[in-house]
Amino acid sequence: MASPMIPPAAAPDFLAEHGWRDAEIRPLAGDASFRRYFRVVDGAKCAVLMDAPPPHEDPRPFVAVAEWLTGAGLSPPRILASDLERGLLLLDDLGDARLRETLDATPERETELYAMAVDLLVHLHRREPMPGLRPHGLTQWLDELQLFPEWYCKALDLDVDVEGYRAAWRAVLERVAGDGLGPVTVLRDFHAENIMLVEGRSGVRHFGLLDFQDAVVGHPADLASVLEDARRDVTPAVERAMLDRYLAATGCDAAFESAYWTLAAQRNTRILGVFTRLWKATPNRITIVPAAHVGPVGTGPPASGAGAGAGLVRGERAEGKARRRLGRRHPR
Repeated sequence: MASPMIPPAAAPDFLAEHGWRDAEIRPLAGDASFRRYFRVVDGAKCAVLMDAPPPHEDPRPFVAVAEWLTGAGLSPPRILASDLERGLLLLDDLGDARLRETLDATPERETELYAMAVDLLVHLHRREPMPGLRPHGLTQWLDELQLFPEWYCKALDLDVDVEGYRAAWRAVLERVAGDGLGPVTVLRDFHAENIMLVEGRSGVRHFGLLDFQDAVVGHPADLASVLEDARRDVTPAVERAMLDRYLAATGCDAAFESAYWTLAAQRNTRILGVFTRLWKATPNRITIVPAAHVGPVGTGPPASGAGAGAGLVRGERAEGKARRRLGRRHPR
């Protein structure tokens, strides 16, 4: 995963080549990959340096999707300069006002801000999908779900009927795959921690988009990503209102709502597997893991400190949401 927040050796020369010779390079963020981000400051000018080091990362998909989203009237970071061979990108700085922290500080804006997120998806889904994206459907959904028994259940030493698990999911997801909805461009990680509020922009362009390099073409699943977020609980009444808002704007019928709950369960089940795998690979980074140690099971890796507590809460959210959504879609 990402190495310590020391600028790459090639950064000063890269910045000098593009008019930022005397800029200060400040650590900004890492993520659950090898990518790292730095804020570049030169007087009143600011930009963001992405370090996506080969061979672990390839910045080309990020560039391609960013350019397409810009053409679609949305607000990804603009590409100011690039050195694809060295994995360096200089990006437009979208500021510090992230949706997650804005909602935490001003919960009374929840309806307003999630309405904007829904409107952004409606805008995106009215366009033809981005050409060249990988298809994402039944085969990929089922493959992703294998991460749950392979990593989460194994971490808790649970004996799982893997064939029965896969068959049950196939029965549920085949109906979603055949519902005729889509295809649309799917950002995949559209949630409150990947959305910035960009000062001076309005409408759907007010939301700056991050972490979209894994975009695919498939079912309109991003609504479940943002409203059934493993990282943040959306007020149930707001979620209901936003679902109704999307249905009214798109003309989708009950088939979409059925798929919404199913894909929400699929997503959060996958997340438990993904972040258990991440925890296994980088145990010292427990703060970004939605936890292999989940309340109802009562076992798992030891945890201490506020960071581990945050991971535990996220894990409980992911597991709880997966269970509730399966129950809603298929009541006992």
